[in-house]
Amino acid sequence: MCGIVGYLGKRDVTRFLIEGLHRLEYRGYDSAGIAVGKDGQISVRKKTGRVGELAALVDTSPVSGTVGIGHTRWATHGEPNDSNSHPHIGGDGSLVLVHNGVIENYSTLKQQLSQLGYRFESETDTEVVAHLMAHHLAEQVKLGSDPTDVETCLAAIELTLKKLKGTYGVAVLFRDCPDTLIAARNGSPLVLGIGDDEFFIASDSSPLIGYTDEVVYLADHEIAVLNAEGMQVIHRDSGRQAPNIQTLNQVSADIDLGEYEHYMLKEIFEQPTTIENAMRGRLNYDEATAIFGGLNLSSQQLRQIDRIVLTACGTSWHAALVGEYLIEEFARIPVEVEYASELRYRNPPMSDQTMVFAITQSGETADTLAAMKECKRKGHTTMAICNVVGSTIAREADGGIYLHAGPEIGVASTKAFTSQVTVLTLLALYLGRMRHLSYSAGQNIIRKLKDIPKQVEKALECHEAVKTIAEKYASMNNFLYLGRLYNFPVALEGALKLKEISYIHAEGYPAAEMKHGPIALVDEQTPSVFIVPRCGIYPKVISNLQEVKARKGPVIAIACEGDDRVAELADDVIYVPDVDECLQPLVASIPLQLLAYHIAILRDCNVDRPRNLAKSVTVE
Repeated sequence: MCGIVGYLGKRDVTRFLIEGLHRLEYRGYDSAGIAVGKDGQISVRKKTGRVGELAALVDTSPVSGTVGIGHTRWATHGEPNDSNSHPHIGGDGSLVLVHNGVIENYSTLKQQLSQLGYRFESETDTEVVAHLMAHHLAEQVKLGSDPTDVETCLAAIELTLKKLKGTYGVAVLFRDCPDTLIAARNGSPLVLGIGDDEFFIASDSSPLIGYTDEVVYLADHEIAVLNAEGMQVIHRDSGRQAPNIQTLNQVSADIDLGEYEHYMLKEIFEQPTTIENAMRGRLNYDEATAIFGGLNLSSQQLRQIDRIVLTACGTSWHAALVGEYLIEEFARIPVEVEYASELRYRNPPMSDQTMVFAITQSGETADTLAAMKECKRKGHTTMAICNVVGSTIAREADGGIYLHAGPEIGVASTKAFTSQVTVLTLLALYLGRMRHLSYSAGQNIIRKLKDIPKQVEKALECHEAVKTIAEKYASMNNFLYLGRLYNFPVALEGALKLKEISYIHAEGYPAAEMKHGPIALVDEQTPSVFIVPRCGIYPKVISNLQEVKARKGPVIAIACEGDDRVAELADDVIYVPDVDECLQPLVASIPLQLLAYHIAILRDCNVDRPRNLAKSVTVE
């Protein structure tokens, strides 16, 4: 959660900070603020609300300088208001900092600092860090250290970080050391950009696009010191080390809206391309299998795996459920899907031959990272399926698979979900061909996979039909989403999309479970969205649909083209291409994403920035 930007160089910093915060707003948008250093003074501007509110404040009360930090907030400690907004001032103004993460022992530290005479203007854990750092800086000066010396500032930071329990990504400006910017991380991501006699800091790479293509991904327990002398990276345990400079392969078009009104709609329509990107270079028709270069295990080692655990949160958890069905069907390997937030605190029995896959769009999800680390600590092979190159989970895992979906800006995940399902399909094929899946079956799957981008493009043709149906049901306050087998996780994902962006109560169920309780919810004001493409249990799903219709519940059906039987029963039908049962989630999810989008628009909801949510959940 939350977004951090920073700059040190020759250009005026304000424009970059505001632009960077706009690009990071998907990480949090309860409040925003900047701090700019000039002539030995640090000026702070902060405002409750969206980044646009801050920009308006800066227009009326300008600040300028060549070094600064900024922050867009998703509230953890303290409600969204001006006082709780970042940046926070330490001591008598000797420093200003921004922070992403959660300090678990802030209450104890706050009490200690209060006894020393420090006064608090906010309810945040971040102000505690600011005052603690200012206190250590003052102590260093009392001992004779020079406050204008970078080493004095660095010592104050190191002493402070040793006392913190929890996660942090911080960027700090010091009043008496005006041409230096210092950043540190533990659990909350920070990316450093290297330009021509200038440096950038951000929570992820999006603010850096168009400014630099050279980046350093700061690791846990590392501190970066940026000034005219260059960049220093210091690790808590191993001391100073050469920064690992990598190339940022993104362009501004990746984060521009283009012709679309919202990022969510843009990302929905990008899915034919992102699915194709997920498959590019990974299909071997001659061997009837998939190709992965990043698993870092031999075929012999993979054949010894007797169990797979897929762990994830939210939308990624739904993709994992599809993966469970695929891997067990193709490879005959037992699979369990675990909520990462639960797995990190459980102690399930897992053999030495259990492989753990952590699935995450951002590669920074706190619960998923913690669960993966716990499994790795116990000796299990850990793999990552993620979208962000250089992310923490990608670095910490023993191996992994990138989605190559490009930046996903909309808070409600769309293209990442279908890319995850695509990669899991390839993984199921890969493991299956090592075990029980025949050559001809593998070739058949590959043929159908190659055709999927076109089929998804065809599914997007339902856009106008979905828009019309949304107008009919947008006033409803309860929805049921129902599917079976591969389409049960799709039902869960469809319900989640509607909840996330329209604030309508929605539940997903296996269709056959309706009669075991949830059917009591059915009435004329509760639409049921049935995912009922042709499959082996098609008649069973039709029977479940009829049970709802018998109780006068409105039915919206997602069906294959030409299915007249469904058209006779449902109130409204959205048609998708007829594809193999194992690939149906890739086309069936499209109309559900569009339905949630259009209902949210009709209810005047902010589809890209839904209330109370942020894109990358980097706090527990």
